[in-house]
Amino acid sequence: MTKEEVKTAILACANRLGHTPSAKEIFKHGGVNRRELRRYFGTYRRALEECGLEGSGCGRRLDVEELFRDWARVAREVKKVPTICEYEEMSEYSVRPLLKRFGGWTKIPEGMRLYAKGEGLAEEYSDVMEMIECQAGRQNRGPKTSGSTTTKAIANRPVYGQLLRDCPLLFAPTCEAGVLFLFGALAERLGFLALRIQTGYPDCEAMRVVAENRMQRLRIEIEYESRNFLKHLHEPKGCDL
Repeated sequence: MTKEEVKTAILACANRLGHTPSAKEIFKHGGVNRRELRRYFGTYRRALEECGLEGSGCGRRLDVEELFRDWARVAREVKKVPTICEYEEMSEYSVRPLLKRFGGWTKIPEGMRLYAKGEGLAEEYSDVMEMIECQAGRQNRGPKTSGSTTTKAIANRPVYGQLLRDCPLLFAPTCEAGVLFLFGALAERLGFLALRIQTGYPDCEAMRVVAENRMQRLRIEIEYESRNFLKHLHEPKGCDL
């Protein structure tokens, strides 16, 4: 779709519904996908502004209960703990508020469980609590790469990291190149757009979203372990992140 076609679809959807559609309604009923909207407008709020529409929830600060109920609704619809892609597709909000509060997508289910328990919502959302516990059980039964082991690795054969989920890299990185690949795979979700990758220091130059419709250039060094930054005698002033 072109930018004008996206705007036309949003306006047509608003006309059919009789109100300014939410992002979820646009993706479900308007024939617009999230990637097209981001490419032309950056944010859904910006798209509404260019269409001359006012959004009721765009740009406002969300409280934890709103985030919890929306996340739980998506979980009920997909009948499991949602992946980040499923949440992006079905949620009324972006993933950014959740990532900001919990620090990472894999930490969200446990954070939601603790919130529901603390606020007395565990019984109302007992089915969602069960989904969280089931996923935690599967992860605990998964392969481990840390701690002592009595099994000896076969010589001259590759060793893989811990199994990752919902990620283009199947196993956790075991070297700096793996970290670089993983960063590239998740950069857009985390609010980064890479400009340049190089073999010299620093490894990456990228733009990062710092505010609504605002980005800033950063110099980024990739390391397998953060302590390696000191071991490699890097000059801290040479990078931002």
